[in-house]
Amino acid sequence: MIRVAQIGVGYWGPNLLRVLATSPRCEVAAVVDLSQERRDFVRGLYPSIHVSDNADSIISDKSIDAVVVSTPVATHFDLVCRALQSGKNVLVEKPMATSVQEIDQIAELSKKVGKLAMVGHTFLFNSAVRYLKDCIDKGVLGEIRYIYSQRLNLGRIRSDVDALWNLAPHDISIIQYLLGDPEPLRVTRSGMDFVQEKIDDVVFMNLEYPNKVLAHIHVSWLDPQKVRKLTVVGSKKMVVYDDVADEKIAIYDKGIDRKAVLGESMDYDNPMPQFVHRTGDILFPAFSWKEPLKVEVDHFFDCIEGKATCIAGPDHARKVVGILESGRGD
Repeated sequence: MIRVAQIGVGYWGPNLLRVLATSPRCEVAAVVDLSQERRDFVRGLYPSIHVSDNADSIISDKSIDAVVVSTPVATHFDLVCRALQSGKNVLVEKPMATSVQEIDQIAELSKKVGKLAMVGHTFLFNSAVRYLKDCIDKGVLGEIRYIYSQRLNLGRIRSDVDALWNLAPHDISIIQYLLGDPEPLRVTRSGMDFVQEKIDDVVFMNLEYPNKVLAHIHVSWLDPQKVRKLTVVGSKKMVVYDDVADEKIAIYDKGIDRKAVLGESMDYDNPMPQFVHRTGDILFPAFSWKEPLKVEVDHFFDCIEGKATCIAGPDHARKVVGILESGRGD
């Protein structure tokens, strides 16, 4: 059994703790949070778990194999480095750190001590996203032309990060995963702060990738609707992934094809091309569904035990944060 400790039980932390506490592969040895309210919350649900407000007690405990970090973004780098230096594997909530430079230091330290550093990009473990990735890899959609995503809600407003750093890591991670983790050629951003000065509530980000692939990301916590949607347009077919819908994936057999027209010289070199709109069936595929967070935690354990290669390590985390940095508002 892997002995695990968790630091932070705030917004996302209770979900992580639930998955860890019910996993047959680990023992939750301790939980740390600075808030008395959150510590009481944990004690009420998990009376057998040791709870404190002292992260040092976890980091110095040699019996603990792995640490899960679910704290404010600004604390990630310090906590991850301290845990690695103490010989522990680390799973940290997204983003892994606040800069590419910090992630490079984490990667170097992880390699030096021979311990895993993994970031919780949960959508990499989402069954619908993985089904979409498989469609792209098998050429079902043809050549990818563009991708656009919307992550909107009249929701929780943060003061430590803006809407881009809070919400867009999900979409950037998904897009990078779908395209094979390439380096974008160009990143531009447009955002505005309405509620808090210098903290953008809405952001539009555009990315240009090699092979004429475009991507657009729209994030906001000032929107009347809850939207979690990503559309992929290919030369053969198009897909809409809607995370809040019952049918997560819809594959549209739609497109515009060039029509071959016989010319005067008995060839198809007509200088005035003609096009035909193709409209076929809409497919709602069936696929097995597992809670992404459980799949993520199992992947973390598999990597610790040498059964898998981490798909959310510093290399992937670096590209996500690099894109966020490229579009950082001044």
